[in-house]
This record gives sequence, structure tokens and C-alpha cells, in this order.
Amino acid sequence: MDTGFSPRAEDLASIAAICRRLDGIPLAIEFAAARAASLGIQQVAIGLGDRFALLTAGRRTALPRQRTLLAALDWSHDLLPDSERRLLRRLAIFPAGFIVDAAAAVMKDDGLDVAAVRDGIANLVAKSLVALDKADTGARWHLLETVRAYGLEKLKASGELDSAARRHAAYYRDLFEQSAREIEGPPTPELLADYGSRNDNVRAALDWAFSPNGDPAIALALTVASVPLCYQLSLVEECRARIERAFAHVSSGPSKDARLEMKLCIALGTSLFDTTGPVRDTSEIWTRALDLATGLGDTEYQLRALWGLWASRLNAGDHRTTLTLARRFCSLAAHKAEPADLLVGDRMMAVSLHHLGHQPDARRHVEVMLARPSASVDRWRAIRFVLDQHVAARALLAQILWLQGLPDQAMEVAQRSVEEARTIGHAVTLCHALAQGACSVALLSGDLAATERFVALLLEHSATQALPIWQARGRCFEAALLISRGDLDRGLPQLHEALEGLGEARFAAMFGGMLAEGLGQAGQVGPALRTVETAIAHSERDEELWCLPELLRIKAELLVAANQSDAPAAAERLFRTALDTARDQGALSWQLRTAISLARQQRGRAGAEKARDIVAELCSQFSEGWGTRDLQAAKQLLERSR
Repeated sequence: MDTGFSPRAEDLASIAAICRRLDGIPLAIEFAAARAASLGIQQVAIGLGDRFALLTAGRRTALPRQRTLLAALDWSHDLLPDSERRLLRRLAIFPAGFIVDAAAAVMKDDGLDVAAVRDGIANLVAKSLVALDKADTGARWHLLETVRAYGLEKLKASGELDSAARRHAAYYRDLFEQSAREIEGPPTPELLADYGSRNDNVRAALDWAFSPNGDPAIALALTVASVPLCYQLSLVEECRARIERAFAHVSSGPSKDARLEMKLCIALGTSLFDTTGPVRDTSEIWTRALDLATGLGDTEYQLRALWGLWASRLNAGDHRTTLTLARRFCSLAAHKAEPADLLVGDRMMAVSLHHLGHQPDARRHVEVMLARPSASVDRWRAIRFVLDQHVAARALLAQILWLQGLPDQAMEVAQRSVEEARTIGHAVTLCHALAQGACSVALLSGDLAATERFVALLLEHSATQALPIWQARGRCFEAALLISRGDLDRGLPQLHEALEGLGEARFAAMFGGMLAEGLGQAGQVGPALRTVETAIAHSERDEELWCLPELLRIKAELLVAANQSDAPAAAERLFRTALDTARDQGALSWQLRTAISLARQQRGRAGAEKARDIVAELCSQFSEGWGTRDLQAAKQLLERSR
């Protein structure tokens, strides 16, 4: 057929996309080429949403069934027996592939058993109306896009659309409710491929169930049941949108199901954790979930709610409350006798103690947790607390080890946590391993090359997986890296902006100190002092004490730079307070860093020799890390003094 159409090189990608959407059907492609001659490639691509109205340009000499795409499909359809016509239009309800059980579910009212449905599918495959997905290990089929569009039109015309959609949605609700434990299990490639292939069907089922003609009960139940799949596939933003739609429906409904509301509260709080961080606003959600779970006597969801409330208060800076919540979690978990829950409780205790500045106790809880044997299924049951608990514990241990003066071990543990997270393939777990452990430890150790690698991975992964709170943390680390390299013109504005993105999320005090130090390097001593004083006030108010010695040291150095008459005495008092605080916390690395600053400040003064002795004595307590920034600085200071 001469269409008069001559494609250009720049049209080839669009032409290929049109051919794919038409499933390579020769007659349909011929019609599309004829339309392209008069409408252009882009208009044909846009018009494929209503392909049967668009593709009507057959040859005048062709048989009637070959003059339009619709006529061609009508001819094939009319040759089918009634049972296969019904099956074909019902199968059109599946936007993605389907298995025989799913097909049987939408044919239930016809009284066909699975064997009869399987035979019908085989007949449709033989007639090129249904395609077998040969890449799958199991038997799975799909309708070509053009055939499905035709089948949907027939389904609407038959008046069966809503009944088929109801059975379709109910099937996936039942499937995911019955498979909840399997979906929360280890994410093998086979499991992800199997359940991931059903996600388009879940989306379609939810869209219908929430529609005016849908079924709210199915919609809410399917939302809750499909949450684990979203997390396994790292579809965090989509999961949050689903839950918020369901939660709004429950909140505005005339009657409430306490158990359903409880599950939705848990799911909503978790999704907010991954996208915005557990800020103060989420505390109300977690508290409501805890009240409902307690009223229902549901220990499992009490634990989930306690964890969420703990995470929310942790990131709001209420560290004393987090310690109380962690102890409550541990007490409840001990009675439940679930090993994975005990692991979570130990990590919660460790995190709270770390932030309160009790590093030896925090390390003890982490090491007890990591020493406890745990089967893979137990580890992945712990994913219901947002991330893999072993990986998160290693990331925390890395930071504690650095604080305690074991920087080489800290880097080794941080690297291992990242490798484990990448092996697992869980998006939030990897971001946590990078932000909590690897980026932090590498930057504190002065290993800027390693910091750059880890930060690049954090920024790339958080962007790819649409995790804005982790993207903001990555931007903070990137800015701190720029400042460490002396690029103040780019680093300072970026750190200001990135801290705004963090909001109430933790690390603000640590990054506040880095910002103050950078401002001091830029000669902006006044703004630098105001910034570090704000960070110190934040640290003391919220008892986020682990970084307080460093903030006091930075303030003391800025006072020296201010060059006021009383500055040396005030700075020395701050240095000694920082030393005492770091010693009480068991934070040898903060002690050394402060002692170096004190020795530099005392240079040429009566206390210089004593300050150098402090540096030497602290260096003697280190057994590793001689290539790190602080120990190199200490070595140079002591060599000059000799």
C-alpha cells in the first residue's frame, strides 16, 4: 500500500514506539503508516489512546474486514465461540499479565473450573489473541495491548465491566492477604519478579475500588495488604500516595474499623518516615496507632507503633523519651519471644544511648544484637520496622567506634554495612547505611576520597528511588565535603540550603557545627559564632549530646578567631569543658581533636607544654588510625614542639 509516507531519521524512535504499542500487528502498523502520511508521527502516537477511531485508513480495494483495525478485530472476534468471547473480554481487565487462577477468578460467575479456563486460554493463544510470557518460569499470559483495548470495549458494551473489576480486585486482595508473610520474607529475585509483575494489576484494582462505582471495603483492605509489596519494590512515594488516599477515606467515613485504621496509621507513619522523615507531625499518627493496638490487645502492632513513635521522637530531638520508649519496646518484645523483635529493641536502645552520649553502653547493646544468631527470615521480618536491623546496627557501630578512637575498625564496619545493604537490595536500608555510617565516618576521619564515593552513591540512590529526606542528607554531606576541601563559595550556600531541607531531622546539630566551622574559615566569625551557639543550644535542649564536645571545641576556636580581649580565657574554659565532656562520654576522638585545638591556642603561652602533654597522652591511647586527619595533625604538632 502506497501511503506517501517517508520517515525522517529523527522519527525512528517514535516509529519504533508506535510499532511496540501496536504489538507488531502488520495490519495495524499499515494503518498507522497511512495516518502518519496525513497527520504526522506525533499525532499518530498521541491518538493511539483511541486507536480504533484513528486507524481507519485501509485500502479502498481491500476486503471490508481489512479497511479498519476495528473491522479486522471484529471479524476475528465473531469467529470465536461464545465461551471464548466472554473469556477474552474478561481477560481484558488485567492490565498486566495473569495466571490461570486469576483468570478463573474473573470467570467465577460462569461456573468454569480452572481446567476449563486453562483450555480457553490455550485456544486464544492458538488464535494469536493471547500471548504466553515465555520468560516466566511459571505459566503466565497477557493480552496484546491492541487486543486488550478491544476487549475492554467489548467488556463495557456487555455491561460486565464493574462485576469483572470487582472480582479482579477481590482476587488481588485475597492473594496479598494470604501471602503477607511470604511477601515480607527474604526478597529473592524470583519473589520480586513474581509479585512485582502483579503490581500493575494492583494499581488497576485500587483505581477501580476507589472509584464511584467501586467498593471501598476492597479498596482499604487491598491497600493495607499491598503495602509490603511496595516496600519490597522500593516504591516509597507510590506507597505513600496509596496509603494517604485510603487514610483520607477512613477518616471521612461514617463508620470506622479499628483494626483497619490501626494498620493504615502504621503504614502512613512508615511511608512518611521514608519520604519526609519522622518529624513531629507523625507523632500523632504513631500515638493513635499505639492506642488502637493497645485497645485491640495486638502485640505485633503495639511493637510497630512503639518503634514508629520512638523514631518520630528521636528525630524531633526528644532523646529522653526515646530511651523510655525503647525500654518499653524491649519489655514487650521479651514477652513475645520473637528473635527479630529483640534485635530491634537492642538497636533502639543503642541509638538512644548514643545520642545521649553514653557510647560504651550504646556499643554494648549493638554488639549484643550483632552477636545474636538470626536466620534470614528473622532479619527480613525486621524490615517491618522500615529497614534491615543488622545493617542499621553496623552503621551505628561504625560511628561509635570512630568516637571511641577506633577509626580503622569504624571504616571497615561502615564499608561492610554498605556492602550488605547493596546485597539486600533494599533502598531505605542502603541510604541509612550510607548516611548514618559510611559518609559520616569517612568525613570525620578526613578520608575525602572515600567520602566523595559514599556521598555520590547516597545522592544517586536517593534520587533514583525518590527518597527526598535522604537526598537532603546527601546534599548536606556533599556540602560538608566541599567545605573540607576549601571550596567555601559553593559549600556554604549549599549547606545552608540542605539544612533547610532536613527540617527537624537529626544530624542538624553536627552539620550546624560544620557550617559554623566553614563560616569561620571564610572570615565570617560573627555569623559563625551565632550558628554554633544555636547548634549548642539545640544539642543541650534536646540532649543530643554525642556531638556536644565538638560543638564546644568549634565555639572555642571561633572565640580565639574573634580576637577579643577576654577570648583566650573563655576559649580555654570551653576547650577544657569539651575535654571533660568527651572523656565522660568515652569519646576519645573528640578528646584528641579538642586537645589539638587547645595546644594550638596555648602556643607561646605558659600552658603550652601541658597542652602538648595532653595531646601526647591521648595519642598513646590510640592503637590504630595513624593515617587519619586528626592523628596526622597530632603527630605534626608534637614533632614541631620537639
